Amino acid sequence: MVTYHSLKATRDTVHLGGFSSALPPALTIQSGDYVDVETYTGFAVHDNAPEHFLTPEFVDICQNLPPERHIAGGPHLLTGPIYVDGAQPGDVLEVQLEAIAPGAPVGYNLIRPGAGALPDQFSQPALRFIDLDLDQKTLEFPDGSGIHVPIHPFFGIIGVATDDTQRNSIPPGKYGGNLDNRHLQAGSRLWLPVFLPGALLSIGDGHSAQGDGEVNVTAVETAMNGTVQVSIRQDIPHGLLPLAETADHWITMGFAPTLDAACEQALTKMIALLETYVGLSAEDAYVLCSIAVNLNITQVVNRPNRGVHALLPKAILPRSIVVSRAA
Repeated sequence: MVTYHSLKATRDTVHLGGFSSALPPALTIQSGDYVDVETYTGFAVHDNAPEHFLTPEFVDICQNLPPERHIAGGPHLLTGPIYVDGAQPGDVLEVQLEAIAPGAPVGYNLIRPGAGALPDQFSQPALRFIDLDLDQKTLEFPDGSGIHVPIHPFFGIIGVATDDTQRNSIPPGKYGGNLDNRHLQAGSRLWLPVFLPGALLSIGDGHSAQGDGEVNVTAVETAMNGTVQVSIRQDIPHGLLPLAETADHWITMGFAPTLDAACEQALTKMIALLETYVGLSAEDAYVLCSIAVNLNITQVVNRPNRGVHALLPKAILPRSIVVSRAA
C-alpha cells in the first residue's frame, strides 16, 4: 500500500555541503511511497537576509546544525537522506516530481569571487535578494526595470549517496547531485543508479528561475517545497543514467571537466537510448541526433564538472518510450 510521508527541514533532517554514506536516514519509505519534502537554501547568507527570507526553523538550522551534519565544503543545505527500503546496489531509483513550489516569496543570487563563467571580469562578491510574485509566477530583475522573468521552480540537487563519507555537493555526476537542470520541473521523472542499500536520496538547492549555464554560479536560490514519488526500478541500463523524462522530451546528461567531454557523454547516452528503446541502429541514431536532438549547456560553474544535456523531442517519435517497470 502506498504511503504519504512529510519530511520537514530541521536541524535533524538536513545536512550541509555534501553527501555521506555515514548519515543516518531522516526518513524510511517503501518503494512507490510519496514524500512531501521541505528544503531551505542560503545557509551562508542568512545573516544578511531580509526578514521574509527567514523562518524560525531555518534560523535554527543555521545556528544549531549539529557538527556531524556538516558533511563537506559545498554550500548546499540538503534534506535527507531518504532510505528506500529494499533498494540495493545495482537497482535504479525513479524520482517522480509531482509538485514543486517556492516556500518563500524571495530568493537570492550570489556572485562568488573566483567562481562563475567569468571570474576575472566579475571578481567582487555581490549578494542580491530578489522578490518573487508568487501570484503572477514572475520576478522582476533588476527591480523597477520592467524585465519580468517567469518563475519555473525546480530542485537543483537530487542525488543519492555513494560509499564516500564526504562527497562535496558541488559537482554533479552519475549519482545525480547538483544537476542544475532547469527542465526537471513538476511532472518530470529522474532515474538514478543505486550505490548503497536504501539508496540514501537527498534533495535541495531550490531554484525559482535559472538560465542554461547558471553562469554566475547561482540561480534565484529559493526555499522550495515539493512532492516526490520514489520507486525502485529495474531493467534500465546504468550506462544511460542519470536519465530524465519531461512532458515534451527525453533527456540524457553528461558531466565532465570539459564541455567537449560532457557533450560526448550526453550524445553517446542519447544514441544508446535510441538504440535500446526505439530500435535504431547506432548510425541512424547518430544521424537523428544531428537533425532533431538539441544539445544544451546545463551549467559551467559546478567545478570540476561541467554539464551538457541532450533533448529528444517526444513529438517526433511514432510511439511512446517505456523505460522501466516496478521492481
